[in-house]
Amino acid sequence: MSRITTRFNATSTADDVTEGLDLSGRRAVVTGAASGIGLETARSLARAGAEVTLAVRRPDNAQEAARDIRATTGNDAVHLQPLDLADQKSVAAFTTGWAGPLDLLINNAGVMALPELTRTPEGWEAQFAVNHLGHFALALGLHEALASAPGARIVSVSSSGHHGSPVIFEDIHYSERPYDPWSAYGQSKTANSLFTVEATRRWADDGIIANAVMPGGIMTGLQRHLPAELRAQWEQIPTNKTPQQGAATSLVAAVAPEFASVGGRYLEDGGEAAVLENDAETDGVHGVRRWALDPEAAERLWETSAQSLRAGRGASI
Repeated sequence: MSRITTRFNATSTADDVTEGLDLSGRRAVVTGAASGIGLETARSLARAGAEVTLAVRRPDNAQEAARDIRATTGNDAVHLQPLDLADQKSVAAFTTGWAGPLDLLINNAGVMALPELTRTPEGWEAQFAVNHLGHFALALGLHEALASAPGARIVSVSSSGHHGSPVIFEDIHYSERPYDPWSAYGQSKTANSLFTVEATRRWADDGIIANAVMPGGIMTGLQRHLPAELRAQWEQIPTNKTPQQGAATSLVAAVAPEFASVGGRYLEDGGEAAVLENDAETDGVHGVRRWALDPEAAERLWETSAQSLRAGRGASI
């Protein structure tokens, strides 16, 4: 099976991807859209005419972002809604409050490399809770809205960080093993990719397609928990992208015709990434580990995640 390519590449911008498209009448939700690649993803969708909801943890702090998008795109259909992915009550409030069809769900928000083990009230490790379980609950809650829109797509923002770890099902939340910020981040990003594999399998008959993306190296608020020395090193990487470039692959997965009916793939630099064996040598940036596309792991993750949500609601929500 040949990899899917498009006319876009590592230097393409989100505006390049949406140029010439008319997304009038289409509705999109972008999580974590107050800054960084989420902001630019939302901006390019709005510029193409979509109605865009910025799902953000602190709406008051995102007012300027929303005003900026409206001003730079001429699109007034840009809305703010509170969404704290670490809080299942907040996720439930967002999904129950949504009305009507939803064409695009861009699961963009995330946290990286929390230096100390942090748990949600349910006892979930925070990176897994925010990056995966929060978005999983969001997608489940919006399933009906997605199914009612023709050709709905879900985009899950993963990362080359997934190279750091598969999902360790025996101890996802670090109850027994020592906590490591990077392995925790890695398994959450693997989970982002596995979600799209199983979502496509379960929901393709509902007209819903899901794909994962690696945006590339972009310095944003995501790196706020990094040690200052490491952050300074990352800032000097010559292949770093601008936020507009970082948002491009999300837009390819969201609107490019090549991925209109193909899901469960992992994209980078505007096209489908090469699949790497789990023990293969890698530059740590390019390619997708086979463990992040494994259908058996994807199904197990879905069932494990659904069980976690049920248990969490019973215990603390």
